[in-house]
Amino acid sequence: MEEENAVELLQRYRRDRRILLDFILSGSLIKKVQMPPGAVSLDDVDLDQVSVDYVLGSAKRGGMLELSEAIRDYHDKTLFPQMNNMGSADEFFLATNPESSGSPPKRAPPPIPVFTASPIVPSLLNSESLSSVPVEDSLGSMHAEESRNSTQVQDLSVDDIDDFEDDDGLEEVESCMKSRRVLNDASDLVLGLPSFATGLSKDDLRETAYEILLAAAGAAGGLIIPTKEKKKEKKSRFMRKLGRSKGENVVNQSQHTPGLVGLLETMRVQMEISEAMDIRTRQGLLNSLVGKVGKRMDTLLVPLELLCCISRTDFPDKKAYIRWLKRQLNMLEEGLINHPAVGFGESGRKASEVRILLAKIEESESLPSSTGELQRTECLRSLREVAIPLAERPARGDITGEICHWADGYHLNVRLYEKLLLSVFDVLDEGKLIEEVEEILELLKSTWRILGITETIHYTCYAWVLFRQFVITSEQGILQHAIEQLHKIPLKEQRGPQERLHLKSLLSRIEREEGAREVAFLQSFLSPIKKWADKQLGDYHLRFAEGLALMEDILTVSMLSRRLLLEETEMALQSVTDRDQIETYISVSIRNAFTRSLQEVEATADATNEHPLALLAEQTKKLLKKDATMFMPILSQRHPQATLVSSSLLHKLYGIKLKPFVDGAEHLTEDVVSVFPAADSLEQYVLTLITSTCEEGSAEAHVKRLTLYKIETVSGTLVLRWVNSQLGRILGWVERAIQQERWEPVSLQQRHGSSIVEVYRIVEETVDQFFALKVPMRLSELSSMFRGIDNAFQVYTRHIVDKLANKEDLVPPVPVLTRYRKEVGIKAFVKKELIDTKLPDVKRSTEINILTTPTLCVQLNTLYYAISQLNKLEDSIWERWTRKKPQDKSVNRYIDENSRSSKKKDTFDGSRKDINAAMDRFCEFIGTKIVFWDLREVFIENLYKPSVSQSRIEGLIEPLDMALNQLCDIIVEPLRDRIVTGLLQASLDGLLRVILDGGQSRVFSTADAKLLEEDLEVLKEFFISGGDGLPRGVVENQVARVRQVVKLHGHETRELIEDLKSSSGLEMQGSKTRLGADVQTLLRILCHRSDSEASQFLKKQYKIPKSAA
Repeated sequence: MEEENAVELLQRYRRDRRILLDFILSGSLIKKVQMPPGAVSLDDVDLDQVSVDYVLGSAKRGGMLELSEAIRDYHDKTLFPQMNNMGSADEFFLATNPESSGSPPKRAPPPIPVFTASPIVPSLLNSESLSSVPVEDSLGSMHAEESRNSTQVQDLSVDDIDDFEDDDGLEEVESCMKSRRVLNDASDLVLGLPSFATGLSKDDLRETAYEILLAAAGAAGGLIIPTKEKKKEKKSRFMRKLGRSKGENVVNQSQHTPGLVGLLETMRVQMEISEAMDIRTRQGLLNSLVGKVGKRMDTLLVPLELLCCISRTDFPDKKAYIRWLKRQLNMLEEGLINHPAVGFGESGRKASEVRILLAKIEESESLPSSTGELQRTECLRSLREVAIPLAERPARGDITGEICHWADGYHLNVRLYEKLLLSVFDVLDEGKLIEEVEEILELLKSTWRILGITETIHYTCYAWVLFRQFVITSEQGILQHAIEQLHKIPLKEQRGPQERLHLKSLLSRIEREEGAREVAFLQSFLSPIKKWADKQLGDYHLRFAEGLALMEDILTVSMLSRRLLLEETEMALQSVTDRDQIETYISVSIRNAFTRSLQEVEATADATNEHPLALLAEQTKKLLKKDATMFMPILSQRHPQATLVSSSLLHKLYGIKLKPFVDGAEHLTEDVVSVFPAADSLEQYVLTLITSTCEEGSAEAHVKRLTLYKIETVSGTLVLRWVNSQLGRILGWVERAIQQERWEPVSLQQRHGSSIVEVYRIVEETVDQFFALKVPMRLSELSSMFRGIDNAFQVYTRHIVDKLANKEDLVPPVPVLTRYRKEVGIKAFVKKELIDTKLPDVKRSTEINILTTPTLCVQLNTLYYAISQLNKLEDSIWERWTRKKPQDKSVNRYIDENSRSSKKKDTFDGSRKDINAAMDRFCEFIGTKIVFWDLREVFIENLYKPSVSQSRIEGLIEPLDMALNQLCDIIVEPLRDRIVTGLLQASLDGLLRVILDGGQSRVFSTADAKLLEEDLEVLKEFFISGGDGLPRGVVENQVARVRQVVKLHGHETRELIEDLKSSSGLEMQGSKTRLGADVQTLLRILCHRSDSEASQFLKKQYKIPKSAA
């Protein structure tokens, strides 16, 4: 609570201080206020860095106030403890906490070692830790990785040597370098940006970036040139800071100058800029504003202004000046010419002039001093006239407004901004951010206007810098910061329209082996990150064996980068989902890990007695367990079925190695006994993982996708041979049972034949022997036995059905169509082919007569017994199979049991189908035989002869009743309705035969329709039998087709003829007439109509001959 109050008081104090200073400076207390260089108004000045004492002193004196001196005075006083002049004696406040400092030392300090001064250059070159670092950048080698790896050797200038006036500092630097962490290689993490044609080095970018920062800071009035006295003090303090260890707790307040000036000093140190260069650049920038009233420093073309305001005399030696000059010229060429965002248009000639002028400026340094200086001055004047219009060329796609966006190709800007962002890392520990990181990032925002940086570009660049630093240092804290920045990068729809246009214009042309292509901004920065993350996740078993948290972070980086990259035009067309990406990681890493396991087994197999495949199965199972327990919980967050993908792939990879062994196994050798159990254990564990991962009900589908090892198939070969021999034995017993069958009921209760009992006995014996076998077996052996038994029942059924006669042998041939005639008939033939009227031969008639109704009923009962007992047999086999295969094995549970549930229905499908078809044929055959064979004389030949009234259907009821009673006495109860329905259908077929194809001796009149309707009702009620027979609905449906024909007999001849005429052409189409009948039905009714009108019509239209009345 006290801390919160202290913060609130501090904020209120600072706010009141600014208000009072603004009041004093804006009022009449001070005659004139002179702005610091680069500031136009008080809005450009940071009032927090203005000394109040200096302002009040100027007000008392009544003179002019120079704000630059007020700012300098403020910073000078911050170097000393705060004083309180209120008391009798001066008081000051400690910057440290005396309570936590401990007691004073008890012993005397160690003596100061004697240090013999030695030349700086040899000592640096002989330093082991700095042997590969350029001498000029020895101080900066402790900060940026690219400076350490640079191979560009440069000479040491006087400015650089001046930074090492404190000899003790060199020893401290060397000891610090020896204690630094081992850094990783980040060579495979490269930005997708084009290289610089001028050969700009990383050091050139770093130094220019600092110049840009100074220009941006100058716009805020913070560009103060430090005095020489403070320079040495800061150097000494910096060297002491370098000399501390990483773990030392240093009170930052006593070593850091607050405010913008202090931040710039921190940035100078972080960016490895010498103080001589810093002062020279500051002075040059301040000089560039001379005579430019109202001009902000951040609107200047910085390299051009420095070329104009800094001369050779500002450098201690010519070599340093030439290097600096070359850098400025290269920056202008890269920023203005080499990578134009838009075409030059009319400025194309100016671009050529710029190249010429830059070359002349560089050439001037090789000329005599007077001539060279003149040429340099003229060229700089001309360069200003040409370069400024190029830098301010319209339609550049930036969003910087009126600011001079000096660098045309955006990749130069972002590389400069990258160098600025690198300053956030601790000099002593590259894996840590410095304490002032938030202040530095806020300071860097001042460069956005110059470099054309937007919020999206900033977060992207910062994420890249952080991620690359993580790759170098392996510090996971840095990675967390990178993830935060990736989260902050706005998606396309979250960006404003102006920023979207700006980002769309940021393209770089990259030359590669496959050709040149244009790369968007986000692709340039995020694609390398995504590629690096993909490479790590592509072998996560090796990379993250002991870093699961790191794996989760890298996965987050990959998914975030992927989401942002998918918004790009080219990649948006890709349909790869997050799940597909996760599956790719799993697939690649699993394959790599399996390959390593295989190599390990091959190396150790000779030293063990086990077969390599058995060892590989054990290693694969360990790998799968590790994968499932360590990595899958992370991957499953983004892919719920990651475990399924992993286990399925490992199952497949091991299966490829196992298959040749299984295919070549012919005997149960020691190798087989060793390999098969291990492989089977692996497969069962795979299936356990799958079933535990999948939702209930979906495991079976995933298991079916696996190519199972079928290890027990080879060991079951003997079982298959035995099964096949037993099935041959069963078929032999079926043949013998059929031959010995007499088709008499076994008993009054068992009204089926004895042969089916014998067949079931031999089948059940075979099943018992099968399950008594103790050898390993799987579903294939069981399926083989099922197929054999199924085939045996089909053979049995065919033997019974083959003895039935054809329906054509039972039904007499249809008589020739004739028309009614009272006179003596004549023989004639219609145009259509007449049906052959010959009857079955004597042999066939004898075979039909042998098939008596009782025999047929026993055969039908036998078929019913076969199909009813088949279900019991099937259930018994599956139950015993389930008991034989342990329930706790996932292989059996999800292959055998689920296969049982899915295949049980079709295990004996062939038998069921054949038996049901045979039963249908028997029911039809029995009904047809009774009506058309047994009752042919009274039904087919004599019904309705000589007329309907003289021969009614009541005469048929008694023989039909006798036949029906005989059927019901023998047939089993479940088949009663089925067999009676067959008899009903046959009776209706016989009635239709009589009234439509009754022959020459049958004639009907319209008056007979009523009698026929009554007979049809009698027949219907006979089969309904007052509710004891067939259901009324069933009988009505069967009778409906006959009733329609009977109704036609009630129509007048004229109606029938007209309907027949109107239906001309419908016969071929199979359509119905107006009366609801087909043409053939109407024709037959007219042929049996007893009037001359019908006869004449048939004679004229169809040439049908007269009958022999």
